Amino acid sequence: MQRISVLDTTLRDGSQREGISFSVADKLRIARKLDELGVAYIEGGWPGSNPKDEEFFRRAQDLQLANARVAAFGSTRRAGLPVEQDANVRALAEAGVPVAVIVGKSSAMHVREVLRTTPEENVAGRIVGEVCRALPGAEIGMHAHNDNGMAEANTLVAVEAGARHVQGTINGYGERCGNADLCTVIANLALKMGYQALADGNLPLLSDVAYFVAEVANLRPDDYAPYVGRSAFAHKAGLHVNALRKTEASYQHVDPALVGNQMRVLVSELSGRGNVEAKLGELGLRSLLSEEDISALTLQLKERESEGFQYEGAEGSFELLVRRSLPGYRPPFEVLDFLVLVEQRRGIDMLAEATVKARVQDRVMHTAAEGDGPVHALDRAMRKALLPFYPSLEPVHLKDYKVRILDEQAATAARTRVLIDASDGERSWTTVGCSVNIIEASFQALLDSLELPLLGRPSPA
Repeated sequence: MQRISVLDTTLRDGSQREGISFSVADKLRIARKLDELGVAYIEGGWPGSNPKDEEFFRRAQDLQLANARVAAFGSTRRAGLPVEQDANVRALAEAGVPVAVIVGKSSAMHVREVLRTTPEENVAGRIVGEVCRALPGAEIGMHAHNDNGMAEANTLVAVEAGARHVQGTINGYGERCGNADLCTVIANLALKMGYQALADGNLPLLSDVAYFVAEVANLRPDDYAPYVGRSAFAHKAGLHVNALRKTEASYQHVDPALVGNQMRVLVSELSGRGNVEAKLGELGLRSLLSEEDISALTLQLKERESEGFQYEGAEGSFELLVRRSLPGYRPPFEVLDFLVLVEQRRGIDMLAEATVKARVQDRVMHTAAEGDGPVHALDRAMRKALLPFYPSLEPVHLKDYKVRILDEQAATAARTRVLIDASDGERSWTTVGCSVNIIEASFQALLDSLELPLLGRPSPA
């Protein structure tokens, strides 16, 4: 299999995306992860441009890399200045790395209007030809930006035309609309075009690296990204799921495991029995329900979604919907009453207080707690009631809280959907609540998030 060398510029071009600011520690963590992935080059930054990049290159000397070489980025000399006197060129040479990436202006407009020099003095117009003559057989590469949505396509076409080196960033991060997304490029090179772009056997690491870089960048991962997105192999339509149960190749262009991803079946008002049965199989609950039970569950699912609940993004609540439909199911707790007060008095901050009466096992617990807001107060009051009986809930915490207005025309009387992401530090799950009262919707989702881990098997988010 012919190899394509990959240069990752997430640490340089990727950091130029609006909203991204990597620390030196962040850049070192990402560099190690990129080396694990198996790219050939990691462009670390521009050593002459800022103190942060200078520190990165100093600390990069201690990186123990198995696959990649660190590269420094710089430009040709400034117009009117001998190269020996150019501080940026000198910083590039003194960066202490084995590879330099040098950019030059080849656009006549850039030469005249940006560099303010003449085409005769500008070296970029002739540098490619001179390099090719000096280094016969040198690899030609491609560095594409995504301003017109064609970065990945242009990169792949360049490879078809003979390029054997590609550049881009993880998740397509970069200036303006971004760079070529290496997750898409690398997967297509390997799975569609027959090239090897990573170290042997490392393609299944791709999804993990995409999520890791997003986490370090403090950006939400793109669920809809090709190959590595959470929804890249998610199936919702009943027609699709019916076909997938017969042959996965019917609606999956590759095996998701090849890029470290997995197939997901969604359940919603668009689902048929096939979706519900497939999801029950994932949860290990299929054997507990009869054919009639599944038909009734499918109908209940559609009714609940017509009321505003949404289970495709709340698989934790779907599992509870299933378990609560089983004969003999006994919930670990039951809320009998709750009261929430929010007040602000002159001279003090807003105060939220919640009172909860709940039956836990065979006892009725009556607790109260204050919080930063009504949901926080309810969470603290429920924990007071539950932790004496279920200490395993101690590490469970809220990771995210999302609110969506379903019927905007109703203004402040609108129906509200709340999604809560919770985790115990090892696993995560998502639950949903829906009501015209935002406190009730939030409490529904909160109670589900506390009940599910007590069943011993939280569903993945």
